[in-house]
Formats: sequence, C-alpha cells, structure tokens
Amino acid sequence: MWRHVAADLAADHTVICPDLRGYGASDKPAGPDVDLYAKRTMAADVVALARALGHERFALAGHDRGALVAFRAGLDHPDVVTQLACLDVLPTLDMWQVPRGTSAAVGFHLYLMAHPPGLPEKMIGAAPDTFFGHFLDIWGGRPDPMPAEIRAAYLAACRGAVPSIVADYRASATVDVEHDQVDREAGARLGMPVTVIQQDWG
Repeated sequence: MWRHVAADLAADHTVICPDLRGYGASDKPAGPDVDLYAKRTMAADVVALARALGHERFALAGHDRGALVAFRAGLDHPDVVTQLACLDVLPTLDMWQVPRGTSAAVGFHLYLMAHPPGLPEKMIGAAPDTFFGHFLDIWGGRPDPMPAEIRAAYLAACRGAVPSIVADYRASATVDVEHDQVDREAGARLGMPVTVIQQDWG
C-alpha cells in the first residue's frame, strides 16, 4: 500500500519499512506467551531494528496495525521517537469502546480474532484468500485497488501467516489493553509532535 509513498520519501530521507513480527518476511514466533505479539514487544522490535541500522532517534509513522505499534513505541520510547504519525487507527482502549450498533459490523474481524486460540485460526485458515481479499475489496475505494501481482503477493503473505496475524489481533484484546490501561491511569502522554489521520468509521 505504501510502496509509492516510501519510494518518494526515500528521495530525501532514510526510509525503513519493516514487516512487523508475524507479517510478511519477518519471523512468526509461535507459543502461548501473550507478550509475543504485544505492541510493546513489536515496538521494541522496531526500535532495535533502527538501532541496528545506526539510528538512535527517528520519526515514526504507522498505519493500521503499524500505527498501534507506533503509538506504543511513542509511549515506551519517548527518547527515541522524535515525531509520530498514526494513520487509520484508534488507540486500543478507544477501539474497543467506539464500535456501536450495526456500523460495528465493519470490525467483525476484531471480535473474531479476539477469541482464544483455535477457532479463529481454523475459520480464517479455511479460506484465507477470501477472508483477507474481503478487506482489500471493501477498503480499496475502487474496483481494482491494486495490480493483480501486488494483490497476489499480499494474499500469499497473509495465507502464510494466519496464526501470527490472529495472535497480533488477539493481543489487542488482551495484553495491549492491559498495557494501555496502566499508561492511561498513570497519565502517560505522548511528548513528541503527533499527527493523526483517521477516516470516519461512523
């Protein structure tokens, strides 16, 4: 989705576009440890990657799942994240409070993947291209939102990562809620300049 934006930014910025753990070409650790896919863990991955590439401080932008990771990185690593952009996501605590009535159907996948291990993986794994393709179709904004070869690569990546994708979403209904609640109760705030772009989900 962001391949053209990343290329344009790379003309005069250093751009790092990692696959989050559990996605794409990144590792997909398995196990019962809920912290494996906590946004706190994934944020630490991003900070460690940037450091390994020689960047002690950096601006961070995230979209959707990546925005949850970016938000957590800003809270946990305020000395590292200099500017923060979060696109198309609500903070975890708010995400679970906002959906109401029939308009909440757009987020059916959030509730499906919040279930304990077993059922979501089986249901999604039975027809992964249909499941993930559904979101490409409804969120694309036009009949053919991406070239066929890009769509095929995206679906193949998702098909090969169903358990880890579900684990990421499950973390958003469990451990991420706990982490965010602790920060909210402590009055934690993002101290760096923040840009938020959010479409209207109703």
